[in-house]
Amino acid sequence: MRSVKRIGTKVGAAAIAAAMVPVVATGTAQAQGGTINYTKATPENQVVETKLSDGRLIVSVWSPSMEQEVPNIVQAPRDGNAGAPVLYLVNGAGGGEDSATWQAQSNVKQFMSDKDAWTVTPIGGAFSYYTDWQKPDPNVQTRYASATKPMMFETFLAKELPKAFEGRYGGNYEGRKRALAAISMTATSVLTIAQKHPGVFQAIGSYSGCAETSTPIGHEFINIVTGMRGGANLDNMWGPYPGPGWTDNDPVWGAWRFKEQMDRGQLPAMFISTGNGLPGPHESLENWRLKNSVPALANQAIVGGIIEAATQYCTANLARRFSELGIPAHFDFAPNGTHSWGYWEDDLAQSWPMLGNAMGASWG
Repeated sequence: MRSVKRIGTKVGAAAIAAAMVPVVATGTAQAQGGTINYTKATPENQVVETKLSDGRLIVSVWSPSMEQEVPNIVQAPRDGNAGAPVLYLVNGAGGGEDSATWQAQSNVKQFMSDKDAWTVTPIGGAFSYYTDWQKPDPNVQTRYASATKPMMFETFLAKELPKAFEGRYGGNYEGRKRALAAISMTATSVLTIAQKHPGVFQAIGSYSGCAETSTPIGHEFINIVTGMRGGANLDNMWGPYPGPGWTDNDPVWGAWRFKEQMDRGQLPAMFISTGNGLPGPHESLENWRLKNSVPALANQAIVGGIIEAATQYCTANLARRFSELGIPAHFDFAPNGTHSWGYWEDDLAQSWPMLGNAMGASWG
C-alpha cells in the first residue's frame, strides 16, 4: 500500500531564465518560466542540442515516422556518464505543451540530481494518448499542425527516440538499459508500448492511468481527454469504436503479451499505482501548487477525486488480469489520493528503487 506519508516539497525549481541564440531552424518549448527557444532537428541533422542556463538541455530529435522534430527536456546523469541508463519520463494529457509538466509541477530536477541516469521528457503530443494514429487529425495535432502524416508517438517513444538519443549520448543503443514512466493519460500508453515492444524497456512506471481502452469506461476516458478536451475525431486514432484498434491498444486485453514476455525472460519490472479519490495529504492549502486558492483546492479534491476513483477501478481490473495470468507486478493501491501532481511526485520517488534497480542505475 502507498504510505499515507508522502514526500512533498514547497520549493519550485528555478525558472529557466535565458533563451539560446538559434543557429538554424528554431522552435519554442514549454518549460518552467514560460517558453524557451531551441534549435530544431532536421532530416539532415537529426539530433540537435540546446543548452539551458540551469544545466539541462533541450534535445530536438527528428521523427522520420511523423516527418517532424520533437523537443525533449534532458537532465544528465550525476556522474556525467554518457552511456548511463535512461529514464524516459512522459507528461500527461497536455504532452508538456502546457504548465502541467514534470518540470513545473514536481521536484524531478532535484530528485534526479543524485541519480546516475539520464532523464528525458518529450514535449508535444497533447491529447494524443502517445499512440500511433491511423490518420492525421488537425484539431489534436497542435504542435504538429503542419504534419501531413498521422501522429506516431508509440513509434517515436519505442524506436526513434531511444535509438537517436542513445546513439548521440553514449553511442550505445544495443544493450543500453532504460525505463519508461508516465502519469494519467500516458500511464495507459506506457503499458501498451511495453506490451508491443518487448525488451526495449526494463522497467515501467504507470501512475494513475485507466489501463483499458476497449471497454465503455476506457472509451469514455479517451473521449473526455482526446475527443472533448483535444477536439479530435476519435476515428482518426484507432478507427471506429468498438473495433480492433481499440482492443489492440487495451493493456488489460493485451496482458497476454506480458505473459509471453515473462515466458521469454523479457518482462519489465512494473510499478502501477493509483489513489482512490479520497482526500489525502496533498489536499491542503500547504500544497504549493494550489497557490493558497480555496477554489483550486476544491477542484483538486472533487474533480481530481472523481477521476482517481475511476483510475482505481481500471487498475483493479488490470491487477485481476495479471493475477489470472500469473504476471508479477507491484500494484500500489493507496488508501487516499486524488488525480494530482503531489501524488505523482510521490509515486516517482516510491517507484524509483524498482526502476533504478531494473536499469542498473546507482543513486544516493
